[in-house]
Amino acid sequence: MKLTSLFISSALLFSVAFARPSRFAQRVAAREARRSRPNIPSTNGAARASNISNVEFSENWSGAVITSPPAGQTFTTVVGTFTVPTPASGTTGGASAWVGIDGDTAQQSILQSGVDFTVSGGRSTFDAWFEWFPLDSTDFEGFEVSPGNVITVSVHATSTTTGTVVLENVSTGKSVTENVQAPDSAAALKGQNAEWIVEDFEEGDSLVPFANFGTVVFSGATASTASETLTPVGATVFEIEQGSDILTSVSISSSGEITVTHT
Repeated sequence: MKLTSLFISSALLFSVAFARPSRFAQRVAAREARRSRPNIPSTNGAARASNISNVEFSENWSGAVITSPPAGQTFTTVVGTFTVPTPASGTTGGASAWVGIDGDTAQQSILQSGVDFTVSGGRSTFDAWFEWFPLDSTDFEGFEVSPGNVITVSVHATSTTTGTVVLENVSTGKSVTENVQAPDSAAALKGQNAEWIVEDFEEGDSLVPFANFGTVVFSGATASTASETLTPVGATVFEIEQGSDILTSVSISSSGEITVTHT
C-alpha cells in the first residue's frame, strides 16, 4: 500500500483549529483525532540515495528500521529510550518519537507507543500515547511528560492481534502499561519490521507541519524475536523529505545508538 498526503498550510491549520480546537490551538479542549501512518516513501530522494547504503527517503518517517527479522522468525519486542526534546519556539508544528513493530514493508498494521511534542504560539505541549494502526492513537491518562524527561518505551506483541506497551518516565520514576488489541484480523501483525522513529504524524487526514525538535537520540535500542535480540546496527536509515527539502539527518553509531536531527 502506497499512501499520499497533503501538507497543511499554517492558515488552513489555524482555520481548522478555530472551528474545532486541536493541539495547536486550545490544548485545554479535546484534541483532534491523531494517528501515525505507515511509512510513506518519497521518490524525490531515490536518485540521491542510490549510491548511499541503507538510506531511504520518506514523507513522514525519520529514524531506523530493521526491515526483516532472522529467517523464519518474527519480531515480538522492541525497546528504546530517548530524552523528550523541546520544539523550537516561534514555530507551529508537531513531531513524535516512538518505538514500534511493523508499518514499513508490513503496512497493514503498526503496534507502537511514544511521545508527541508540539508547539504553537510559543507554547510547547507533550502527550504520551499508544496506537494499533489503523486505529487512531490513545493518550495515556495521568502520565505526565516534560521536556528533558528520559522515556523508555517497550512494545511487546503477545500474539499477532494482542500486545502490551509500557512507557517508563525514568526521570520521575513513573510508568504506565496498556494491553492493546488489533481492531480486526486485517490489522494482524506480521512481525517483519522493528523501528525507532521520529515522525511527522497526521491529524485530519493530513500531515501536520513538521516541528523543529532539534535532536532525538534513541539509546538502548533492541529488537527481539523468540530466540534472538538484535540492535539497529546495519538497519535501514529513513530521512524525511517533503517536496525538495530533506528535513532530517539520521545516523546509527557502532553501538546501535540512533541520532535523529532536524536540519
